[in-house]
Amino acid sequence: MSTLGTCAPEMQSLLQALRQHLGDAAVRCPRPDEPLLAHLQDWRQRYRGQALAVVFPGCTEDVAAVVRLCAAHHVSIVPQGGNTSLVGGSVPDDSGRQIVLSLQRMNRVLDIDPLNLSMTVQAGCVLAQVQDAADAEGLLFPLSLASEGSCTVGGVLATNAGGTQVLRYGMARELCLGLEVVTAQGEVWRSLKGLRKDNSGYDLRDLVIGSEGTLGIVTAASLKLFPRPASRLAALLRCPDADAAVALLQLARQGLDAELSGLEAMATLPVALARQQLPDIASVAAPLMATASATDRADDRVAESPWLVLLDASSPRSEAALRDTLEALLTSALTQGLIDHALLSHSESQYRAMWALREGIPIAEKMSGQMVKHDIGVPSSRIPDFLRASVPALQQAFPGCRVVCFGHLGDGNLHFNVQGPDGVATADFLATQEAAVNEIVYAQVLAFGGTISAEHGIGRLKREALAAHQSPVADRWMRAIKLALDPAGTLNPGRVLS
Repeated sequence: MSTLGTCAPEMQSLLQALRQHLGDAAVRCPRPDEPLLAHLQDWRQRYRGQALAVVFPGCTEDVAAVVRLCAAHHVSIVPQGGNTSLVGGSVPDDSGRQIVLSLQRMNRVLDIDPLNLSMTVQAGCVLAQVQDAADAEGLLFPLSLASEGSCTVGGVLATNAGGTQVLRYGMARELCLGLEVVTAQGEVWRSLKGLRKDNSGYDLRDLVIGSEGTLGIVTAASLKLFPRPASRLAALLRCPDADAAVALLQLARQGLDAELSGLEAMATLPVALARQQLPDIASVAAPLMATASATDRADDRVAESPWLVLLDASSPRSEAALRDTLEALLTSALTQGLIDHALLSHSESQYRAMWALREGIPIAEKMSGQMVKHDIGVPSSRIPDFLRASVPALQQAFPGCRVVCFGHLGDGNLHFNVQGPDGVATADFLATQEAAVNEIVYAQVLAFGGTISAEHGIGRLKREALAAHQSPVADRWMRAIKLALDPAGTLNPGRVLS
């Protein structure tokens, strides 16, 4: 534990300077009566560190001052929003010499411009807060994540988060019009223009987005808004196999075009886990998966087993008109054998219940034990073949293992998670077999033209895997950029790049 009285003299000097600038209440040191665990441990509880202090700046100028003070004292900074990273990207190391810079006080909506369909917010705004602010103006900010009640705009942009609406609206990068960023030198770059076209030189905005706090600290953003849809519907569908699910995606694109907002897919096992761990939330799936149970195993025929598909559609048309279109689409899918059971939402509560099933799966996973988690992406058309290759390879290496597969079928992003067989403690399997599991999964992903990280980022968890699997040219470019913008390695060291 670090306190003002026990840390080295140079650290005492830094803490005194931070308190003088921010105030005592905004500089908190971990100690037995104030452990600050929420800022020192990640959501998955895989990483836990110590910090010299957690600081809470109230404005961009405060952030810049913290960066300058830390640079002068040769102390590195871990930027933190909602601390919902799934790859260990936002907690300190165990040295006790890093500063965690929490942006949670910087949580104001600064401006909404309905005519320009844009809004400007501070980086500490929680995503749900931004959605609500847009909704109050009759508009839509479409980025939607399971963690939207706690993740922040700064973290969403730092990781280029995706979520469930990527199929229609794109990832965080596509929804950002401009940024305000504090550099590693404590300077402020302001580019909150709200422009959809700006071709004046290198796109610095896109360079910062997805950099996971290693190139600059996002303090504010201009975001793209959309007209709020007049109607939205969801359909929970059962496909006989993964090939049918992919064919259904093509049919939905043709039949709904821009009205297709999202298309999520869930294999048998994650739905069964949700029904076991969260029976109330998962009850909506009972008519479709009556024979599935949490004892089912992911054998080498996952691609040929039933899949649930959650289709989301929204439209400026009336609900009746959208329903007619969707019913015609589902009739065609039934006729073609792409689905054998369908539930169409008839109320807002049914709509939310269908989405609660999908969003409850990560919680059910966590409740059922630890897993080797993957956030991979392959072209949607190749998902069935990827499953037919990767699952048998895992079964051969780890007989009886469970593959818990679900994700964003519309954009090819699968959460492909592996849990050990019965009789092996889940924590032991993770600790002893993670590297071997990753080797098999990543080899198959790359063989099918995919990526080892589709939306969660690299953080600490996938840092070595990125170095091993990306091209030498990409590695040199990334290191050159990091060196140019943060030569002292002050910002979020040990993330993305070793």
